[in-house]
Amino acid sequence: MFVDKVNIFIKAGDGGNGMVAFRREKYVPNGGPAGGDGGKGADVTFQVDEGLRTLMDFRYQRHFKAPHGEHGMPKKMHGKSHKGMIVMVPPGTTLLDKTTGEVIADLTEHGQQAVAARGGRGGRGNARFATPSNPTPEIAENGEPGQEKELTLELKVLADAGLVGFPSVGKSTLLSVVSAAKPKIGDYHFTTIAPNLGVVETEDRRSFVMADLPGLIEGAHSGVGLGHQFLRHIERTRVIIHVIDMSGMEGRDPYEDYMTINKELEEYNMRLQERPQLVVANKMDLPDAEAHLELFREQVGSDVTIFPVSAVTKDGLQALLRAAADTIESTPEFPLYEEDTDQRVVYKYTKKDDPFVVERESDGSFTISGHEIETQFKMTNFDRHDSVQRFSRRMRKMGIDDRLRELGAVDGDTVRILEYEFEFIE
Repeated sequence: MFVDKVNIFIKAGDGGNGMVAFRREKYVPNGGPAGGDGGKGADVTFQVDEGLRTLMDFRYQRHFKAPHGEHGMPKKMHGKSHKGMIVMVPPGTTLLDKTTGEVIADLTEHGQQAVAARGGRGGRGNARFATPSNPTPEIAENGEPGQEKELTLELKVLADAGLVGFPSVGKSTLLSVVSAAKPKIGDYHFTTIAPNLGVVETEDRRSFVMADLPGLIEGAHSGVGLGHQFLRHIERTRVIIHVIDMSGMEGRDPYEDYMTINKELEEYNMRLQERPQLVVANKMDLPDAEAHLELFREQVGSDVTIFPVSAVTKDGLQALLRAAADTIESTPEFPLYEEDTDQRVVYKYTKKDDPFVVERESDGSFTISGHEIETQFKMTNFDRHDSVQRFSRRMRKMGIDDRLRELGAVDGDTVRILEYEFEFIE
C-alpha cells in the first residue's frame, strides 16, 4: 500500500533529575554537597533513508517517545545524556506542525536530518547550589520536560518529470514502455491510485526519473476525485508531460481535456504553471487520431510543441524522451518553500509570552498557568523542603503572590498548578 500522509505524535526525552547527596568518606570531615546533575533527554530527529518509498511504517507506529536522561549520582557524577532518537523517512518527506501548520523541515536528500523535538536539559544536583551562606543545600532540580508535538508527515515523490492527464489516456502504459516500471494497467478509470516511479534512459545514455501520477478530473484542485492526493506529488517535478488521448474513443474532446487539466494545475496554485510542459498526443495508432491532431494543432496554436506518439507501437517515443531530457537539464529545481537568501542579520522585537496567567474559577479557587511557571513547577523536587522554599521564592519574585492578592485571594484559598492543588497562605 502506498501511504503518503500520516499524523504522528512525538515526545523528546525528559532530562534526568539532579541528586541530593553529600560526601561521606573516612578522614574527610565536612565533605559537603556531592549530588551530580541529570543527563539531557534525547532529541527526536528525522533522517532521510533513500531505501524507503512510502510512509507505510507510520500506519503501524504513530507514537515515538525518546529515552530520558539518566539521573544524577553521588560523588558529583552526572547522569548519562542520550544522543537522540532517529526516525527514518523516505526522500521527499515534509514535516509540518499539525497544530500550527508550520513547516518544520523539507527532507529531500539521503542522510539529511532535522530535529523535530528537543530533549529536556538535566536537572542540577545539590553540588551546584552550594554558597557561602548555605554550604550544605538540600536543593536539586528535576529534569526539564522534553518537547512533545503532533506532526503531519507528507510525502511528495521526487521525480524529474511527471505524467499528467485525464484517466485512461495511457500514462501508465507510456511509463511501462520507456522504463522498467510495471504499473497496474487496466481499461477503466483510476486504474492508477498511487504514483509509480521509473528510471528512463534515452538513446544518448542520459537518464531521469519519470512519475506516473493518478489521473486528474475537473475540480481536482478542490479535492474532487483523487484531488490533492495527486497534486501533492507533482509539486517537486521540474517538467510536466501532459498526455492527451487523441483517439477520442471515450467521446471527450482533446482540446477541452487540455484546457481543463491546465486550469486545475493553475487553480492548485503551487507555481505549477511556471514549469515547462511537453504536450504528448497519445494513441496515434488508432483511427481518427490524425484528424483530431490536426484540429488540436489549430486550436492550441503554433506556440505549443506537440509530440505525436503511440505507447503501444512505440512510435515517436525517442523524440519525446530526448526533448524531456533536454528540458530537465535546462530547468532549475523549484523550491517548495521560500527561503530567505538575504545574509544580513535583522534583529526584530518579539513580545515574550507572559511567564504566568492567574485566573479565578467559579468555585472561588485560582488557577495558575503559563509555560515558564509550569516548567519551573515540573523541575521542582517537592520531596525536599529547601526545593519547596526555592520554588516559593521564585513565585514571589515573578509576582504571582501579588497577582493572587489582587484577585482577592485570602488564607486558605485553593490554588492549582497543572493537576496539583495548594493552599494560599498570607
